[in-house]
Amino acid sequence: MGYLAGCGVADITGEAAECGMLGYGKAGQQTSGIHTRLHARAFAFADGERRLLLVVCELPLMSAGVVRAVLRRLPAGYTESNVMITATHTHCGPGGYFHHALYNSNTGGFRERTYGAIVDGIVEASEAAHADLAPAVLRLAHGELHKASVNRSRRAFDRNPAADRAHFPDAVDPQTTLLRIERNGRLTGTVNWFATHNTSMTNTNTLISADNKGYAASHWEAQDPGVVAAFAQTNAGDMSPNLYLAPGSGPTGDEFENTRIIGTRQYAAAAALYGDEIPGALAARLTHLNLSRVTVRPEFTGDGRTHRTSGPVAGAAAFAGAWVDGPGFRGFRPGRNLLWDTLSHQVVYPLAPRLRDAQAPKGMCLPAGPVNRVRPMVQERLPVQLLRIGPLYLVGLPAEVTIVAGLRLRRTVAAIVGAELRNVLVAGYSNAYAHYVTTPEEYDAQEYEGGSTLFGRWELPALCQSAAALAEAMRDGRPVTPGTPERIRPPRARYRRRGSDVPHPGRHFGDVLSLVRTDTRVTARFVGAHPGNDLRRGATYLAVERGDAGEWTRIADDGDWSTTFRWTRASASAPQASTVTVTWDVPADTPPGIYRIRYFGDTATGPFTGTTETFEWNRTVRHRRYNTGSDQ
Repeated sequence: MGYLAGCGVADITGEAAECGMLGYGKAGQQTSGIHTRLHARAFAFADGERRLLLVVCELPLMSAGVVRAVLRRLPAGYTESNVMITATHTHCGPGGYFHHALYNSNTGGFRERTYGAIVDGIVEASEAAHADLAPAVLRLAHGELHKASVNRSRRAFDRNPAADRAHFPDAVDPQTTLLRIERNGRLTGTVNWFATHNTSMTNTNTLISADNKGYAASHWEAQDPGVVAAFAQTNAGDMSPNLYLAPGSGPTGDEFENTRIIGTRQYAAAAALYGDEIPGALAARLTHLNLSRVTVRPEFTGDGRTHRTSGPVAGAAAFAGAWVDGPGFRGFRPGRNLLWDTLSHQVVYPLAPRLRDAQAPKGMCLPAGPVNRVRPMVQERLPVQLLRIGPLYLVGLPAEVTIVAGLRLRRTVAAIVGAELRNVLVAGYSNAYAHYVTTPEEYDAQEYEGGSTLFGRWELPALCQSAAALAEAMRDGRPVTPGTPERIRPPRARYRRRGSDVPHPGRHFGDVLSLVRTDTRVTARFVGAHPGNDLRRGATYLAVERGDAGEWTRIADDGDWSTTFRWTRASASAPQASTVTVTWDVPADTPPGIYRIRYFGDTATGPFTGTTETFEWNRTVRHRRYNTGSDQ
């Protein structure tokens, strides 16, 4: 029997103003507008009575609370076992949607509106994919992509055995994998997996952005209307898109241009793949693993001895940040941290030998396990998942997995199910979040990734052991013990926006303050209101329109690469007044004609619209500045 397949996409953009971004963990990185909107792209599959749902979300991380809320609203037949909800790991999306306090630390607490937008959007995309189920042909193809990633933790990578390093001669994972969905010979959906961090945009950017993977997805969809194209993550833990090993550097010095180039390279490599039709076969297994209390058997530890994981502890190196993608906190560095190393090795470890076996040589800094007993800080009971789509196996992990750690997981599963190694992928950032997974050898280097491997040196062997059990059960057609899921406690919504909106003195909401045109850009400034009054999910804050015989056609909105929507408070003396700036970088192929820019805002009493005067666009004519009023 062949496959049924369906695709769906929906907006999941959260609060575009004064919401801390998740990913870099910088207190000052608060949203101030939109460069590109964020989307969930869902793919439903059916093979007889068996179902499977894959949702790729343009989010920094995946929250178990979001997953639980989505599962409660999905159509019958979809369960936590056969649903994978994964994040692309953009670092420029609004946070505050977690039920664990660490991830809401720079957002003023839990952000109910962002959380709601994410859950509603994922459900909407999933329901659309389910409703779209129809007979389809699935094709699977593999290729290689270079010059889109670099190993940002080479010192740790080089500690791995020669046999592992030989698998990645350039210290990167170049494999790009494409799953194509076709109906009647026409492409309708694609899912690509490639390992590179979604960090082309730096920690100084405050515009919401889907980053390089988001650009790849939207570019494909623009090139082939009607296709739903997702660019998912795999074992990207030590893979950076910053090719010159510094934030915002490589292949250029412009973070926006880097985002476009790295995204284009992922798109081009994926679009060149076609592949063979794959037979219908779906399967799913999932278990909840308490990573704080795993006894790892000798066949997985690598040293012939039994070891145990421990409760989650962040190392000093974790607070140093990944310097290639953006430094962390002052006073911390990758590798050795004298104060924390000394305290750990001379004070704590001698008194706690089991903790030493699990966590040494980590310079322990934040013991999240004890803190969890007072207030949920990080998750300890994590879902480990294995999905099968024909010959493709996805190991779903709620973590950032380095390429060699991913290789060991892939080899473990491939050997049991009898699959080709290239057909087994680690689907990182899936279903929850538990920071990093490194090999024990990489862990000993205590680079950023090792310091962020919370459950200690034996975390990867514990996950390999769990993945092996899932693979054996899938091979043998047996169910698995589901384990005990983490209790998700209701979060405390503490954020309150300051005051209500007022217009600029002597102005009305929507008034145009200025309109500036150059040879390549049009910029309009409006009397605005706080974007948090209405997230406009599935809609837009702006429109670029072209006129023709009195009719206006929208040619761009706030989800387009060519536009930016920026919000600021007007001034210290008028803190409740807002200024909105809409920028349109005019594409080179824009035809001459009459245009205008519109802004759609909302106050507590309802919506309003601002519209510029019409202007003629012709790239061969030099443009000048027009003020439509004072710039107060």
